Amino acid sequence: MDALILAAGLGTRLHPLTATRPKALVEVGGVAMLERVARRLVAAGATRLVVNVCPFAEQVEAFVAARHGFGVEVRFSREAPAPKETGGGLFAAAPLLARDGPILLHNVDVLTDLSLQDLLAAHRRAGALATVAVADRASSRKLLFDDFGLLGRVDGGKALRVEARRPVGRVVERAFQGVHVVEPALLDRITERGTFSILEPYLRLATEGATIARFEAEGARWIDIGRPDDLERAQRLVAEGAFDR
Repeated sequence: MDALILAAGLGTRLHPLTATRPKALVEVGGVAMLERVARRLVAAGATRLVVNVCPFAEQVEAFVAARHGFGVEVRFSREAPAPKETGGGLFAAAPLLARDGPILLHNVDVLTDLSLQDLLAAHRRAGALATVAVADRASSRKLLFDDFGLLGRVDGGKALRVEARRPVGRVVERAFQGVHVVEPALLDRITERGTFSILEPYLRLATEGATIARFEAEGARWIDIGRPDDLERAQRLVAEGAFDR
């Protein structure tokens, strides 16, 4: 099984920590975010990791080499001159990904203890093209799901609500957790180009009848380490053993 770690972000909101190193190598509890995510993916069964990189790419590659690839094969997808976001990052990395099983995607700045094995099992049961981990938490941006899967999205900050198709059954709003799993077939169905969010092809494919399923990360701890206060909270929780399970 392959896994893609989305680690090409600039990390501008974490300056000055990211002035001389990539966000992926910022440490939480003495361990770089990249290493935390990589070891969780390997423990979940990933036998090959692809890491997309942009600023300080050489630092990331040297870091991984010093840790012997976390025990698996590691490939790097370099993005230049700027990060291509989640969708563009997946498209750019597609030639490096094997197509013999599901592919796990994980944002490097997401610290969580959600069960990747449970996510994979749910994805297989659903027979979906992609399955996204979501939670019922406060967020200005949420995804809409109905009985068939992904339906649309809402952005409270922009007073925006988009529905890709007519809803079927009960509609719920959920916040994306930055962890998902896709079938290799999805790679050939990405028609978007350049820099774009993975939600763009997800929503387009939903209009075409593809199933983009949701996985409820009930009870899982989760932090998106995007700002200094997020990092401070993560440091405190890790020190307390909150993510040891």
